[in-house]
Amino acid sequence: MKKSFWPVTLLTAAIFFLVANTGFAETTISASEYKAGDTVTIKGAITPGEELYIAIAQQKMFAPKDSNGINEKKKFKKNAKKFNFKLDTAIPPLYYMLTTNREAFGKDSTKKFGGPSFLFKKGGGLYTATMFKLKKDFNAIDAGARSMLGPIKTADQWNMLKWGHEKKYGINTVVKEGNKKGKVVIFARSVLGQTDNYWDKGTTIKLDKATGQFTASFATFRHTAPDTKFDVYVNGAKSGSFNVTKNGFWMNKAYRYMNPIFVVIGAILVGTYFSMIGAAGGMLMGAFQALVVQTAGPVGINAANVLRPSNIALTLFSPLGSFYRFAVVERRVAWPVGLSFGAGIFIGSVWLGKYATQYLSLKAYKEWLGVLVVLMAVKTLMEMTPKAMAKRKNIKAMTQKFNAAVKKAKEEGGAVEMGSIEPVKSGIFDYRFKFWGEEFRINPALFAFLGIIVGVVSRAFGIGGGFLLVPMMTTIAALPMYVAVPISLIGTCFSSIGSFIGYVMNGYLPDLTLAIAIIIGGFVGGMLGSRFQKLFSEKALKIILACTLFFLFFRFLKIEYWI
Repeated sequence: MKKSFWPVTLLTAAIFFLVANTGFAETTISASEYKAGDTVTIKGAITPGEELYIAIAQQKMFAPKDSNGINEKKKFKKNAKKFNFKLDTAIPPLYYMLTTNREAFGKDSTKKFGGPSFLFKKGGGLYTATMFKLKKDFNAIDAGARSMLGPIKTADQWNMLKWGHEKKYGINTVVKEGNKKGKVVIFARSVLGQTDNYWDKGTTIKLDKATGQFTASFATFRHTAPDTKFDVYVNGAKSGSFNVTKNGFWMNKAYRYMNPIFVVIGAILVGTYFSMIGAAGGMLMGAFQALVVQTAGPVGINAANVLRPSNIALTLFSPLGSFYRFAVVERRVAWPVGLSFGAGIFIGSVWLGKYATQYLSLKAYKEWLGVLVVLMAVKTLMEMTPKAMAKRKNIKAMTQKFNAAVKKAKEEGGAVEMGSIEPVKSGIFDYRFKFWGEEFRINPALFAFLGIIVGVVSRAFGIGGGFLLVPMMTTIAALPMYVAVPISLIGTCFSSIGSFIGYVMNGYLPDLTLAIAIIIGGFVGGMLGSRFQKLFSEKALKIILACTLFFLFFRFLKIEYWI
């Protein structure tokens, strides 16, 4: 009996030592399954006197080579070289480190953002935000802390993790979760602690170093995909796992939980506005997707390559909702101009659009486009001055006739008749027509060329291009808004079809549920917009257009972050 005492004692001591140092036997997770957005609570004990490190990592890893996107593969190749990771480097897309020793992995830092890049040096901007910046060098992390990172074990993995959580393309393509300042994503959650920082909201960590007892909790990402499994590592040892289930209606390609009814309502509002002024429908729907739906795309596919083809549903079907009234009932479509515009747009969107940003970065592209739209906005407002109106006697006369008709209709309790297009002369370089008794002249060939430019822009942004079409027609061709809008809708139909074909050819498809909701809302909005347009005067429509262009200017140049 005495001979067996020491072996048993040594075995018991060894088991105690292993349990104390792994924390596995003493770690409990509050549940095995949670809905997306729920709070996970982890309790247990570690070796007294140690810091706490809890790594929570998505089980399914992602490597750039796994992406099916043509454009993403090219971008990954460039980013891998620039940020020092490989195409076969795999990381968990959702990864969190809950710790009492945040400084081991990085530090709180400030970040400048907002405003046009050509006015600021690298890293500059109009606004300042705080973020947690991971250490640049993996080997700069203390060896003890490095061993606590769970599945992150190499410098390549750390470099990709840092890129995925701190760079816009990484967040929009791999991580899919971002902390926002206003409506601008600053970075993605990675290292969490119990602080007052905005990214630590919902995180609590309590550790009694004397006993090693701890309790830690954090809120799961609200848009975690259904049935996403996570592993939990406590101080380097795998200590359990849990599953995150769906929490609402899941849009598979949009990669977000969203009730489709909200999308339909948003599309009705945007479609109505779009059909009234013939512009900015795609941009406004894009803003709705980015800010309300927060369309993200599956892991490995950039958010833009789901948002854009889904967006085209509005710029195609909203015009169809209003076109019957414009073309058949009221007969105010200048077909030669619309078709020549449409042909140019189709060529630009299908064949040339994909090359648009190869020689000019999308960032610079947006900013110079912002300069263009603000010039158009100023020009649109200048057209309403008495001096400008005096030069355009046909528009002034038409406006006076229309306003008189509106006044009479109100007095009689009826509705004003919009008037129809009356062709005077048709030609490739010279097309003339009368509207409300006034003659207008336009060059269809010129607008076929301008259509090519609009088509390139439409393909690049996944929009209809109306925000360029309408100002071009009201400034260059001096057409009234009541004529410019129906032509614009023809153009946006062509650009939408061309852009959609281009995306399909590259393997990018819209989220089906999102697209159907946008189609329904856009079609209804189009019918409403065509009826509402005649309630506004030419001047009011131009003011609305100018305000829309200024809004786009702020968006393109990132001068604001609250919308």
